Amino acid sequence: MGGYIPSTHRERREMLSAIGLSSPEELFGQVPASIRYPEFSMEGGLSEMEVQREMEAMAAKNRVYESVFRGAGAYDHYIPAIVGAVTSKETFVTAYTPYQAEISQGILQSIFEYQTMICSLTGMDVSNASVYDGATAAAEAIHMCVDAKRRVALVSEGLHPMALQTVQTYADGADVVIRRIPLKDGATDLSALKSMLTDEIACVLLQSPNFYGQIENAQEIFAQAHANKSKAILSMNPIACALYRTPAELGADIAVGEGQPLGMPLSFGGPYLGFMATGSALMRKLPGRIVGQTTDLEGRRAFVLTLQAREQHIRREKALSNICSNQALCAMTAAVYLAAMGPEGLRGVAEACHAKAAYLREQLAAAGLEPVHGGEFFHEFLTQCPVAPEKLLDALKERGILGGLPLGEKILWCATEKNSRAEIDRLVAVVREVIA
Repeated sequence: MGGYIPSTHRERREMLSAIGLSSPEELFGQVPASIRYPEFSMEGGLSEMEVQREMEAMAAKNRVYESVFRGAGAYDHYIPAIVGAVTSKETFVTAYTPYQAEISQGILQSIFEYQTMICSLTGMDVSNASVYDGATAAAEAIHMCVDAKRRVALVSEGLHPMALQTVQTYADGADVVIRRIPLKDGATDLSALKSMLTDEIACVLLQSPNFYGQIENAQEIFAQAHANKSKAILSMNPIACALYRTPAELGADIAVGEGQPLGMPLSFGGPYLGFMATGSALMRKLPGRIVGQTTDLEGRRAFVLTLQAREQHIRREKALSNICSNQALCAMTAAVYLAAMGPEGLRGVAEACHAKAAYLREQLAAAGLEPVHGGEFFHEFLTQCPVAPEKLLDALKERGILGGLPLGEKILWCATEKNSRAEIDRLVAVVREVIA
């Protein structure tokens, strides 16, 4: 990467010194040694064939599982072939950001179509395009709600732990206070929420289905928030939205979520897509960009970059967000996936996910892994584990199965439309064997 860094060795040393470090290795000290590759060196240069061999040797260390029963924020869905066929076209891959907006009609239309589909999915008036991931979207949504008088946000402990960390990081830099609403039986505690609502609360942030898979009583929670004149934010799984009531129907002021289930592979964690949608009242507080449709002088359909309300290159030091990319390719991927699936196809995926998760839960319970919570769930659920979770998961790993996520002495399981009944039965057989 040396040729892409416009700084000298001396300048790099000065930058390291300014932050109290002496070497690039110290800068990346947080990266675990187990996933570094110190042997790979380009000193002296390597031929293309030699580099390819090195990369193939690295790739050979990856473990590809035959069956995946783990979610926790990133989900293994089937991606129709047309998604990759469309988005891999050079004209789409090379398109970036429409700084000269109106001459970029192609990318503007792709963003407009994406926004339209997200609004249809959430029931909201307007969508941006977009932010980096679901955690960033949750943090940005809180900043849409705070003002000079209300600078406290209530966040359910059912929010994904990594999203909670991101929310807290954003809040620390903006002098916003985050208070966590405890859970009761795997869902947000309504009585605790009621006691926490005061006139300093700007918003209530809720995830449903939450991290433990439970469907929250969002309508009641948001009713309490609105009675306190606080805003309501719902973080949601976009696939689940095809099966349950939309955020708008539940009373949310802002809908956010992780767009990875919409046609993006797991890919070791990215790039993913954070989507955001809201009502017209909060439109000017949305980060990212909003594309609108109009007509040109000859009456033909045309697209314009309608709003960049919070962009750093527009508002300079007054900007509330530093959005350096509109994730255009990921947004297009989601739009192509949604167009390919259609409303009925998306609902079919959601129904298959729920049905297979219900079957998995039933079979695991019969094998000795009792569910922890009894409430309604979508396609994830938490179970007890009478043996050490690592022992069970290692046994599954030996058979090419990626089991659920261990959470202390419990396991968080997930099923999607890709998990066949035969795969589930095979997993349950291993569970019975290990427990016996």
